[in-house]
Amino acid sequence: MKRRNFIAGLGALVTAGCSKIGETKLFSDLVDGADRLHRGAHRVMGGRRPMAPEFTIADISPVFRGNGSTDVGTQEFYAGFTNGFKDWRLEVRGLVNNPLTLTMDQIRAFPQRTQITRHDCVEGWSAIGQWTGPQLSRILELAQPKASARYVVFRCADTLSGAFYYESCDLDDANHPQTIVAHLLNGQPLPMKNGAPLRMRIERQLGYKQAKYLTAIELVENFDHIGDGEGGYWEDRGYQWYAGV
Repeated sequence: MKRRNFIAGLGALVTAGCSKIGETKLFSDLVDGADRLHRGAHRVMGGRRPMAPEFTIADISPVFRGNGSTDVGTQEFYAGFTNGFKDWRLEVRGLVNNPLTLTMDQIRAFPQRTQITRHDCVEGWSAIGQWTGPQLSRILELAQPKASARYVVFRCADTLSGAFYYESCDLDDANHPQTIVAHLLNGQPLPMKNGAPLRMRIERQLGYKQAKYLTAIELVENFDHIGDGEGGYWEDRGYQWYAGV
């Protein structure tokens, strides 16, 4: 709870326009230090790959609200939504030996994992949903990451304030058994408001890490050439990169 309150407070600070504080080296060093400490403690206490709690069908929330972007807002996207996204492609690129371009049918053809987990939003609300999709680790295994790859960046079709949304995780979280590329919510194709046709589920982290409207998975050595170099849309605006719950 303290962790969640910290991020919420930080987000409110940035939103309120107190950006000059965030521009100082002292503030940046404090945030980076807290991020590293939290990530290390989270993994030490739960083991290298702690499992997020899973629930039963009876626990599923009656409504799983949309948040952040709830629509891509382009004619191409609406056409894709109407035809079941038959032309949607997911690229796997960057530091890989075998770049991939996957159709929705190919994504559905992978072995699938179904899990019922709780989504915790930085704004303070939670919901439980059943997610289905291939484990990211299986996709990465096929793409064959290069030895220099350290992080996985998730590229998205939606924009906020004119910038494309993106997120990232390290290879530990990417290969976690509960990290999936979800295409079903509660047994049905993802609704538009929840990130159709594909979204990430990184179950040990807060909601802003669960990138929606996924178009590409990119393996990189660092974030220097991406956005403002912090590893995610909200991280570029002051949120911590590691958002474990």
